[in-house]
Amino acid sequence: MRQHTSMAENGAPASFSFFPLLAVLIWTGNTLVTKAAAVLIEPAAIAFYRWLLAGLVLTPFLLHSVWRQRAIVAAHWPKLAFLGCLGMGMYQGLAYEAAKTTSAINMGVVVALMPLLSAMLASCFAGERLSAARLGGAGVSLLGLLVLSTHGQPGALLHGSVHPGDALMLVAVASNALYGVLLKRWALPLSTWQQLYVQIGFGILLLMPFWWLAPSSPITAQNIPLILYAGIPASIGAPFCWMNGIKRLGPARASLFMNLLPIFVALAAATLLGEQLHAYHLVGGLLALAGVWWGQHGGAVKVLAR
Repeated sequence: MRQHTSMAENGAPASFSFFPLLAVLIWTGNTLVTKAAAVLIEPAAIAFYRWLLAGLVLTPFLLHSVWRQRAIVAAHWPKLAFLGCLGMGMYQGLAYEAAKTTSAINMGVVVALMPLLSAMLASCFAGERLSAARLGGAGVSLLGLLVLSTHGQPGALLHGSVHPGDALMLVAVASNALYGVLLKRWALPLSTWQQLYVQIGFGILLLMPFWWLAPSSPITAQNIPLILYAGIPASIGAPFCWMNGIKRLGPARASLFMNLLPIFVALAAATLLGEQLHAYHLVGGLLALAGVWWGQHGGAVKVLAR
């Protein structure tokens, strides 16, 4: 008689993939916003304002329910604080700061390491098997991103200089990978919205001193649309979808969707900014998509029971 392992082991329905995919689509728009914000607002300021706005928007809907769960929050506050520091503070804050001193090529390559880091961390801390399909899918996607981010000339990486932002971006990506693994491992007894709200609060506390010490960057008519997008869709909608994706697919599989981000950004830039697409976009995009598909569907395991 033939049996199958659980849905979480064999894979998940296609509907579960909607959550991380929607998160990546929202973050695609946020990447364009980040490019526009570079000359309009300080990185520390937009990182702080976006989460402050998100917290204010969520407060009328979640403060009462979180207060009723205050005993659970108090019991698990160190974990919630650590998750908030990793996902809301370190990843977002360091990514904004890294963009000041590193190139887009370097940042793209470092971000592409997230699936590999997530798979390895999940194997170490969450008990997930490091399957050949997951490693192979991440590797193929990484190859596609190398082609995409180096304009079809991966050897260009050897001629680039190392900037402080490279180290900052590596720490940012590692923190987000660890965030996904711990979110899955700890499975805190709060709803996704409640966890997000509490984590945002801790993220605000972490970012506040950096905002306070940074050069003054007031809210203006030019940068407020950027803050609104970063603070509501990118800080509420995307994390909610991402957390749900991690819960349903696991951190290693969900992180593979991050490899779609440069592809979507390239398409959005071509459509909205008039940038031209080239052959390396097609080659790199197809490789990244193939890697995501392999990592999502190639790890199905069947167990035979006699």
